[in-house]
Amino acid sequence: MSDSTMISQQQLVVFTLDSESYGVDISKVSGIERMQEITRVPRTPEFVEGVINLRGRVIPVVHLRKLFFLSEGEITKETRIVVVDIGGEPIGVHVDEVTEVLTIPTDSIEPPSSVITSADSDYLLGIAKLEDRMIILLNLDKVLSGKQSAELAGMSISTTEQISSDEFTEEVAQALEEDTVAETPRSKSKTSSKKKSVK
Repeated sequence: MSDSTMISQQQLVVFTLDSESYGVDISKVSGIERMQEITRVPRTPEFVEGVINLRGRVIPVVHLRKLFFLSEGEITKETRIVVVDIGGEPIGVHVDEVTEVLTIPTDSIEPPSSVITSADSDYLLGIAKLEDRMIILLNLDKVLSGKQSAELAGMSISTTEQISSDEFTEEVAQALEEDTVAETPRSKSKTSSKKKSVK
């Protein structure tokens, strides 16, 4: 594949929220997990559902519907947690369904209209126009503000690491002790889905 071909295409992980399609760069995604039990943590924003224990790593989970002021929706067998890299830390993103991994030509992407953008909507990278639908492209690093990203990064710890004396981190550890999250056989990583559609 030539450099020009590589530059003219973009590979996305596509998921749905409230029947709309959203896409994120596949390089930001490290895994796709089935929904599992989430441990609530005190004093966190409403859109932060809590934390999960993912193979010895405690990571926070963000509910994108709540963050985008959509109705909460129902958890179904298609609900997924997409593990993404935000500021160098793993963050779980709760979505309705992961539908596919899609390669699109960059010339199909248009910048968002000035009518729907504002100073706090720079997380919208553009709109990909396909034959039968449109996909909203997200910059997940900017979906959360700098302060929110820092708070989430503080929640992401290894269960084998020594817990610091920070009050917030202690509350995370205490919540996990009270409600240990057991990894189920269904919560194996779906990183292989990068090569095929997720069912």
